[in-house]
This record gives sequence, C-alpha cells and structure tokens, in this order.
Amino acid sequence: MAYITLKDASADFPVYNSTSRSWKKAVLDVATGGRVIGSEKRHMTVRALDALSLDIREGERVGLVGHNGAGKSTLLRMLSGVYEPTSGKREVEGDIKSLIDISLGIDSEATGRQNIFLRSAMMGIPVKTVEANLDDIIAFSKLGQYIEMPVRVYSSGMHLRLAFAVSTFMPADILLMDEWISVGDQDFAEKAEERLQGLVNQSKILVIASHSPDFLRSICTRVIWLEHGEIRMDGPANDVLLACFG
Repeated sequence: MAYITLKDASADFPVYNSTSRSWKKAVLDVATGGRVIGSEKRHMTVRALDALSLDIREGERVGLVGHNGAGKSTLLRMLSGVYEPTSGKREVEGDIKSLIDISLGIDSEATGRQNIFLRSAMMGIPVKTVEANLDDIIAFSKLGQYIEMPVRVYSSGMHLRLAFAVSTFMPADILLMDEWISVGDQDFAEKAEERLQGLVNQSKILVIASHSPDFLRSICTRVIWLEHGEIRMDGPANDVLLACFG
C-alpha cells in the first residue's frame, strides 16, 4: 500500500557570505517570515519547513496552498526525496513520479533522442523500459526529424514537448506536481491534458500545489495550508479552501 509519512521533518538551508548587520537581518526576517536561524557573520540558516508531521495514504488527492515562499515547493521536493529532512523523518512506500522540474536533466548539446535516455535515467527508469517505449515517446513529442538534432536548436515549445513526453510516459504510485502543466499549442495541449489526467487516475496518491481554489476543489479530497514552513490547517478540501481563500 502506497503512503508518505513525515514526522517532525524540517528543511534548513545555509546561506553563506551573509552579514549580521541588524538592518539586513531585519529585511531577511520579514522576507522569510522570521524563519532565519543561527545567524552568524558569514553563515545563517533559513528554515523552509519547520517540524512538519503529516500522513498521506493511498487514495488521497492532496492539494497544497499558501503564499509564495510558504514552503509548498520545498515540501514537494522533500516528499520526492530531492531534499532529505535536516531533522525528523520521511518514510515512503511506492514509486514516485515528480513533475516539478520536467526539464531537469535535459542537455542542450545532446539530441532529442539522447535526452530521452538522460531524463529517464534521472527519473530512475531502466534503459530497457525506455527502449520499449521509445517510439511512443518520440511520436507523442511530435518532433519528427528534430529528434535527431541537438536540443539547442529547438524552440521553447519543442523543448517543452520533449520534456513533457519523456517525463509522463510512465505511471507511478505517487504523483507530485507543482501546478497543473500546460504545454504547447492547442493540439498538443489537449494531448497533454489527456495524458496528465490518465497519470492522475492511475496514481494511488496525488500531491499538487496550486493557487487556484476552484481547480483544487475539482480534483482534491484534502488540502494542506502552509504558512512560513508550518502547517496552518490540514483537512477536507472545501473546509481548508474556504478558510484560506474565503
């Protein structure tokens, strides 16, 4: 059974070459919600997540809300394993697909075909699995002969189509997203929407950040409201969204 559990999990990030002058510290305190800790002359630490405890179980569709800088993206990266808790514990059962940085691992000097393997390797997908799905990935990307050309010659839309095609061809138990992805022109956007919906339907757990209460109401069963790296409210989607957005 798929699940994600955090127990008193914190995420601290050191900031070097900083200063202890009071006016700069005051500005940082405001900008980070007062989460600057361990201030020294050349080193201070920003606490992005502060002792979070949560339990997400199979079947849940969880939305993350909060102002910019509240910790949503950091939490998604901790859930995916990109960030390890600096204190506390993280436990996960099930394979994870993260659609937070779909262009991560794309090499502009490599061809589209080579990048399919590079990006897949970063997601932990075996080469044999990629080879078995290669024709479908290329067809979905609609890149045609450009698949044999370096990505540096691609338009931004072509780059995004390649990244999306390779990032979404395999389902996963746990799906993590930072906003719903919109890709390319109308024709490709419709294909992308259908594929994303398929991934969501096949996943056992979905965690997605969004600033749209209407979207979260339509897809989520539960919402977590973050403020300054802490959980302000966690409960049924409509209850939390009403409290957060009114």
